[in-house]
Amino acid sequence: MPLLASGLMTRYFGDRVTFAVEVGQIQPPSLRVVDLWMAGKRLTTDDNSAFVPFFSRAMRSSAAQVRRRDVKPCPFPGHAPEEIFRLLQADETGFREQFWFMRWGGTVDNVSTYAYLEDDLVILFAFWRASHPFPEDLGKVFVARIPPDEFAAIIEESADLLDAEVAIVDPR
Repeated sequence: MPLLASGLMTRYFGDRVTFAVEVGQIQPPSLRVVDLWMAGKRLTTDDNSAFVPFFSRAMRSSAAQVRRRDVKPCPFPGHAPEEIFRLLQADETGFREQFWFMRWGGTVDNVSTYAYLEDDLVILFAFWRASHPFPEDLGKVFVARIPPDEFAAIIEESADLLDAEVAIVDPR
């Protein structure tokens, strides 16, 4: 594990194969390196500098939504997740907005993400920028399945760390 400028190490929450948050170097006063992983793919390929006051609130909002099970059920039962993603992407009625997920600002604005609840939280995503550093990923839909409480715990633990360490650097 690499050491950070502050003497702290990168902290890992979760598993890159399903869902993980990696909290890295502090960039005073309010930025932090944060990498997000899902289904073995790093989502934060374009921007991994998170503005902590916004980012941690957005993360906590998603964690609370999942803990309350306030995530819609599968919008198209009987369809494969990849097909569900494409159907949602093609929607022009506003229906798809019910399934938007992880709208956490610039760190993930290179990814289209939807979620629905079965027994697990099912998260569907695709990279959309032509400048994506892994061109073989473009046009592919990726799927992560994770127990809802596990997802929420990963988010809450990483947000707790972000908030605590920003308070140390910028105690306002």
